Amino acid sequence: MKRVICFDIETTGLEYMRGDRCIEIGAVEINDGVITENTFHEYINPDGKIIPPDSYMVHKISNAFLEDKPKMSIIAPKFLEFIGDAPIVAHNGADFDFPFMNHELAMLNLPQIPRNQQLDSIVIARNRVFGPKSYSLDALAKWFGISLTARADAHGALIDAEILAKVFLELENTEPAPDVHDIIEKQHTAFLSHPKIGGDFPHRTFSPHDDELENHNAFMEKISG
Repeated sequence: MKRVICFDIETTGLEYMRGDRCIEIGAVEINDGVITENTFHEYINPDGKIIPPDSYMVHKISNAFLEDKPKMSIIAPKFLEFIGDAPIVAHNGADFDFPFMNHELAMLNLPQIPRNQQLDSIVIARNRVFGPKSYSLDALAKWFGISLTARADAHGALIDAEILAKVFLELENTEPAPDVHDIIEKQHTAFLSHPKIGGDFPHRTFSPHDDELENHNAFMEKISG
């Protein structure tokens, strides 16, 4: 496994089509299976978009804190340069991170993250790990014994990207979970191939002993009479 980027974003809300904006990007580099110190981390001015209380309680980032931070037009080109053409991993990225980020890029007429670079770790986990009751990043980190101390107080894009990188490496070292339908088919095939099942079971023929035949004939005469 060569260079891979794990990234996460924090936003003003979940609805980018209704004006929500990205306010933090964190990204961590993995190179040859090792998490490096090469990271990307920026806070972003949401350009007038107010952060609602429920979002603030998740990431603890306020409009006042972001007032002097650069806008996405400054940050986005730097982010694209950082990721280059490496595969990019996001947790639940197909439903949230990738479309949200690509919307931000589209508003700036910048190249979007192509589908062939996108990896969703939640999809990978569902195909490789049987056991967790949830496939959230927290649940997978606990499953693999990865500490969540850093995010005890609040979510943060770089913190979550670092946790994601550790989870991703664990997933890469986990054999793909067997397909349930494949298991059923193999069991069915093994069942049919059993020597006592099917048309190939050898039919045993032998003649009764004289005393067995005498007892049988006596029994038949008794019930027929």
